[in-house]
Amino acid sequence: MLADDEQKEELLSFPVDDIIELEWVTDVSVHSKKQHADACIDLLFENNPDRVEWLKSLPVSLVVINSVIDTLGDIHQEFVRINGWNTFLKRPVVEAACDDATLRNKTEKLLVHFGRRVEWVPDIAGFITPRVVASIINEAFFALEEKVSTPEEIDTAMRLGTNYPFGPFEWGKKIGLQKVYSLLASLSRVQNRYQPSLLLKQTALA
Repeated sequence: MLADDEQKEELLSFPVDDIIELEWVTDVSVHSKKQHADACIDLLFENNPDRVEWLKSLPVSLVVINSVIDTLGDIHQEFVRINGWNTFLKRPVVEAACDDATLRNKTEKLLVHFGRRVEWVPDIAGFITPRVVASIINEAFFALEEKVSTPEEIDTAMRLGTNYPFGPFEWGKKIGLQKVYSLLASLSRVQNRYQPSLLLKQTALA
């Protein structure tokens, strides 16, 4: 399991079955490549050749990666994609993409031990929920550009009015505005409705 402290805390927010033995890793260079491991979950995944080759070299039958923007079609590997953005790992449902029935079955059997069930969605950039949340965050930045209100007031209004767990600015900070902007920028190349706010772009890239 490759994860940072926040991801680890979120993943363990549900009880984990005692039969699961976890090896937590933050640096692939010190991973022991245990021969008895059944699967690797890489929540720190970055789509670069070295990382992909390292994952391919593992003696496991299942590789699950946190890849919200890059699709399996982009990566060209028989992995399983999940939405592992910060705040989403606390949910009982994990959005995932994979066409291979055997890997789907293995993923479902694995994640049930973490108190999660899998919702299979198409292999598209942004899955479903991250697209929605990124769009809400984007609209909040448009509203701020137009001086509709302050970030604090917009956050409060969204929490109280929609019962969302976080306001859009707070949510963007927790996820990481660079990730939100990168997703919107990618989606906007084919769908103009995802065009990022200039203020969001400036804030994310500052």
